[in-house]
Amino acid sequence: MTLDSTPKYGVVASCKPWGRLVFDFLTIRKIGFNWLFVADKEELNRLVKEYEIEIIFFVHWNWFVPKSITSRIKCLCLHMTDLPYGRGGSPLQNLILRGHTDTKLTIFHMCDELDAGPIYIQAPMSLHGSAHDIYLRMCEVSTKMIEEVLVKDLSPIPQRGSPTNFVRRQPVESEIPLIPRLESIYNFIRMLDAPTYPPAFVNRGDIRISFSSAKLEGGQLTALATFEIEEIQIEEQ
Repeated sequence: MTLDSTPKYGVVASCKPWGRLVFDFLTIRKIGFNWLFVADKEELNRLVKEYEIEIIFFVHWNWFVPKSITSRIKCLCLHMTDLPYGRGGSPLQNLILRGHTDTKLTIFHMCDELDAGPIYIQAPMSLHGSAHDIYLRMCEVSTKMIEEVLVKDLSPIPQRGSPTNFVRRQPVESEIPLIPRLESIYNFIRMLDAPTYPPAFVNRGDIRISFSSAKLEGGQLTALATFEIEEIQIEEQ
């Protein structure tokens, strides 16, 4: 009998810096595969041509994954809502704007329809803190979920119920609206407070004031303010 010595490769795909933490965990623990990390769609296209990849986990991904990849490689996506509720873009921001204080992190099998594939596993997760805090928490929760999917060889279950769709937010929507409640302003600032995200801002003539590190304690809202003279271009959420 000849043993198959062909290396088995898995990929963690994430366009955000915190996604690298999931890759580091899987690599250190040596769970399942020889792990590769990709941060953009061009690099992903190259890797799927160069390696015999068996599975891809999309931890935070902003691009459409073509059928040429999903049809031949097991593609699993992590989504920060209790699917089918919250299909679509900017799930964290849309959840906070709708008043949610917690959610379920979902791992599902990708298909032709956006965020509509069958579900492997879900886990509860708090939406407390800044966006960066929440994304780091997501990575901690997701590593345990990914390990369970791989170790237990789970089978996916079709989504149930009527879907609710979210729309991806644009940088211009980071301008703080006229909202009278301090809690709403606090939530607006914190939901955008993460690296690579367009921060909450207000414009005063030619000056843009951006806010981060918001705290709401004892009925008082404080935040770090950054003043910019020239308008800057920031990536979409």
